[in-house]
Amino acid sequence: MTAHTPSSVEAIHVPGSRRAAGGRRRGDELLSIGAVLTFLRDDFPEVTISKIRFLEAEGLVEPQRTPSGYRKFSPADVERLAYVLRMQRDHYLPLRVIREHLDAMERGEAPPALPAPDARPGPLDEADRELVAASGAVAGVRLGRAELLAAAEAGESELAEWESYGLLAPGPDGGYDGEALQVARLVAELGRFGLQPRHLRAIKAAADREVALVEQVVAPLRRHRNPQTRAHAEATARELATLSVRLHAAMVQAGLKARPAQ
Repeated sequence: MTAHTPSSVEAIHVPGSRRAAGGRRRGDELLSIGAVLTFLRDDFPEVTISKIRFLEAEGLVEPQRTPSGYRKFSPADVERLAYVLRMQRDHYLPLRVIREHLDAMERGEAPPALPAPDARPGPLDEADRELVAASGAVAGVRLGRAELLAAAEAGESELAEWESYGLLAPGPDGGYDGEALQVARLVAELGRFGLQPRHLRAIKAAADREVALVEQVVAPLRRHRNPQTRAHAEATARELATLSVRLHAAMVQAGLKARPAQ
């Protein structure tokens, strides 16, 4: 990975107040969301207007509003956005932790120590962690729509878009189980790196094909009259799902290593 050179905004210490002036711009200069996007894309090419709006909805930045409702960002707002994006990209911090960092700095306190850049688990470790988390969260969990949004750190518009692309669906009772929560969290996390639901359709299609493969193996066992055989079918399905996810992660890891350095 090439070394990251901070922009003029990033080079400034994140202000203690969201309204503090900073950067090379005049302290009273306010920027439109389009101008902010152009400025940030020098260092964060994956950022989008939707991402900026999402960070605002999450309370990480509070731009001013004109009488007609247009957003106007101060230099301090741009600094905060750059800080959030950098913490996500370089340290893989969730928004909850980034918010704690910003709140601490606003109080004049030192933020918690940052994890080392190379402390991020590899794809296989991540796959195992997600599988363990999902298996522990499934039993008995039923979440309402508001609860799912809060747990996934997402907004209503995001959830509606996920459902429109078939990435997520409520149960017959309108609720969501633990597996749906895991999907929502992962889709939300990918979205914070600029991957939109339309980009994830290929992953959903691949998952559907893997489900079909597993069903081919276990369907005869599930139709058996012996309860023990049917129980064995469920255990086999879980094992095949685990192996499938780990195979996918291993292939992604191998593919990334095979790519020439840019």
